Amino acid sequence: MLTAFLNCWKIPELRQRILLSFGLIIVARIGAHIALPGLDPGPLQRFFDDVAATSQSGGGAMGMVNMFTGGALMSGSILALGIMPYISASIIMQILGAVEPHLARLTQEGDVGRQKIAQYTRYATIFIALIQSLMVLNALAYYPERMPGFTGYTVAKYGPIVLINPVWFMLIGSIIMTAGTMLLMWIGEQITQFGIGNGVSLLIVVNILSRLPAAGVRVWHLLNPGLGVEAGLDAGQCVLMLALLILVITGIIALTQAQRKIAVQYAKRVVGRRVFQGQSSYLPLKVNYSGVMPVIFANAILMFPQQIFAYLSAWFKISYFQQLSEYFNHGSSFFYVSYAVLIFGFSFLWVSLMFKPIQVADELKKYGGYIPGVPPGEPTAKFLDFTMTRLTVAGAIFLTIIAVIPDTLSYKLNIDYTVSQFFGGTGTLIVVGVLLDTMRQVETFLLQRHYDGFLRKGRSKNRNVTRASQTLDRQEIRDLRPLWVPLTFILVLGAIAWFFNQNG
Repeated sequence: MLTAFLNCWKIPELRQRILLSFGLIIVARIGAHIALPGLDPGPLQRFFDDVAATSQSGGGAMGMVNMFTGGALMSGSILALGIMPYISASIIMQILGAVEPHLARLTQEGDVGRQKIAQYTRYATIFIALIQSLMVLNALAYYPERMPGFTGYTVAKYGPIVLINPVWFMLIGSIIMTAGTMLLMWIGEQITQFGIGNGVSLLIVVNILSRLPAAGVRVWHLLNPGLGVEAGLDAGQCVLMLALLILVITGIIALTQAQRKIAVQYAKRVVGRRVFQGQSSYLPLKVNYSGVMPVIFANAILMFPQQIFAYLSAWFKISYFQQLSEYFNHGSSFFYVSYAVLIFGFSFLWVSLMFKPIQVADELKKYGGYIPGVPPGEPTAKFLDFTMTRLTVAGAIFLTIIAVIPDTLSYKLNIDYTVSQFFGGTGTLIVVGVLLDTMRQVETFLLQRHYDGFLRKGRSKNRNVTRASQTLDRQEIRDLRPLWVPLTFILVLGAIAWFFNQNG
């Protein structure tokens, strides 16, 4: 594997793409530390430091959003919304594409249709970002102590968050936060087109992994209770946690890669003057077809009533609403039962929307393919539906187990959520899935240039390739150069702004 990493720098195109991706990611991380004009991030930092030191808070709505933004939300950053409005818009368009006829037709029109859907997605992103930014800024400006996740915050203790006129703050802040989301969307698209991997997914992964150093410091404190931590870990418990981490990551990789291969036989066909001989192939059906989407949907659904009841309790000072809100909090039995039911429900819903057994059966019949022992047409569709249903049940069970591991460690074993979030859940599922996809893309570049990939052993036989096959086309390099000018300008400007923010 080390040889494969070294070979990445021997291919000019791949090296250029990796450097470009790193540069754009650095720009995004610098922007996450630049505060909004008129906002003092000090009170927010002090409040959340106190919360982290006194409880296992972090698994709720604020913790999940802050995880996806890489700490930008709790820092009052210009990128406080992160890339989540774009993710929400993409999910909405994907679901509508499966049920709305006009969008369904666009998905079948090739590049033209995809460009139109991408345009609709950008418009939806702007709308969602504006609404979310106004809600967040209004809460920070007028009643931060009433926001869910801000229980215990008082201006007298921590100081005011907004230092200018609230109206101007909301107007300017909403524009800047929406522009920040669009900047991240542009960065993600540039990484996807000119870098390596899926840009939007990589930005989320980097934001999640940005909390890894804090988790390491927390583990060190747990191993040394004398540093002010009440409950510590001994060496044996630390080894067990490390073994659990390896087991969870291995299980996620197995769940992500697992698939059922349905044998498909193609009959002999005559197309014009060409004769296609019969051949055998297979139809891969993934065990976890829906990916991480059921976990995200389940979290979003359970956050909604929790926030509503928390707002009602803060506004009307009625304890009954607070009790209802606690039912939907991480750690309660009602939450875990509802969580499991929703994961199962959304797993089957996503498969029913995205996997069309009738369409697959028609495609097989159209090209002369059939499943041995299963008649073509409707029986094939029923067989595929039955097989996918069983796979979805198994995938949903494993997905539920992985999703509740962080909460089990945090609330049952009293492990800080900063540490436990890397033992499963939404964040770890996303990180493992995106890194596997990125490694596959890198391996494709290596194999195309006759280098060994990450999973290949030994050396390829045909090493005597021409110089042109191992070097990047000159025109492709020239196409990538214009991106470095705005990248360098944004990087320098962001570094200067970050320096003055830290020292002023």
